[in-house]
Amino acid sequence: MRTLRTTAGRALTAAGVVAVAALALSGCVAKADTSAAGSSAGLTVTSTDDSCQVSGSTAQSGTLAFDVTNGGSQVTEFYLLADDGLRIVGEVENVAPGASRSLTVVAQPGKYFTVCKPGMIGDGIGRADFTVSGDAVTVDGPDGELKQQAVDLYAAFVKDQVAQLVPAVQQLADDYESGDDAAAQAAFPQVRAYYERIEPVAEALGDLDPRIDYREVDAVAEGLDWTGFHRIEKDLWVPAQDALNADGETPAWQGWAPSTPEERAAYGDGLIADVQELYDYVHGPEFTQSLDAQGVAGLSNGAIALLDEVATGKITGEEDWWSGTDLYDFAANVEGSKMAFSLVRDFADSKGQDGTSLVSRIDAGYGDLEAALAAHGSLTDGFVGYRTLTDADKRELTDLINALAEPLSRLTTTVLD
Repeated sequence: MRTLRTTAGRALTAAGVVAVAALALSGCVAKADTSAAGSSAGLTVTSTDDSCQVSGSTAQSGTLAFDVTNGGSQVTEFYLLADDGLRIVGEVENVAPGASRSLTVVAQPGKYFTVCKPGMIGDGIGRADFTVSGDAVTVDGPDGELKQQAVDLYAAFVKDQVAQLVPAVQQLADDYESGDDAAAQAAFPQVRAYYERIEPVAEALGDLDPRIDYREVDAVAEGLDWTGFHRIEKDLWVPAQDALNADGETPAWQGWAPSTPEERAAYGDGLIADVQELYDYVHGPEFTQSLDAQGVAGLSNGAIALLDEVATGKITGEEDWWSGTDLYDFAANVEGSKMAFSLVRDFADSKGQDGTSLVSRIDAGYGDLEAALAAHGSLTDGFVGYRTLTDADKRELTDLINALAEPLSRLTTTVLD
């Protein structure tokens, strides 16, 4: 078994303080003084190897400062998360043992979570409620600075998702290689969600996404070795005698034989290595430089690309052909798309009536699509198998995707106008 190696101990490009405005939660981006709404100072955070102690659980809206001290033996991170537990409002990373760092954010009224991440991988520890009360805050600062903060915030989101993907893939590979297929089957769609939320990042890295996430039909068509999630998936859900491949013609069992233990070890370790490569990339300078070069256009384009993933693969049921877990991928793609949109939403909204109208349509589109998905389950509680959906169910989801795709396709132009 090859064990994942993290790079938490090295100096990261974005080391130190990442001070980010809470753009994803702000209703406007106006030139106003945040000091009028007040500020909260003196919040302290003590992170150890097994705890995350925050000195308070409430604050007034405005500028919040968290002084983070690492009392543990591993490099750590501290996050302030939005109420969905997914969006990152602010984070400070690469806090060495014995060191202290500060995180400053402009926080709007609402519910949040605080969490520490010793070792900078996994879900983190000590997640706790944090409430901000008071009046809504308008953010002061040059437009360019605010846009860079949005890009920084998305970089933090991607790093967090990949950091959680690392140990999740390790456990999936352990179960798969040891022959514990029941455990691997249960984990498979949940593990993939981390990847599906940020899939366009991997797709930009040459053959990395094909190695991690290609379907059998795609690998064969391009003459590539078939590896990654879906190669493991076919072992876990052995094709039935009456099953067809994704081309709808070839019997799935034709020429198929379950992998030997040695082959399972190779496929599992290969996926581990490829995810490690992704982890190293998003924690390196090339990723930061790429996001900076694309700017907010990259974020809006990312929102569009993830919805395209749903429209071209998940809605057809061809992505997770053997397991039928496509709705998990569907939901994760939508979450990732909505996250990217949330970071540029205010810029579009500030473009006058046309921008406000566009934002309103996109908000409604996400809401309608999420509600339709919720009728079939959730990422937390599980989704029904894709093949249980009726033709009417599929048409409804397709119509809602198309309804959202139209205004979303105009987002980048509006943001850059």
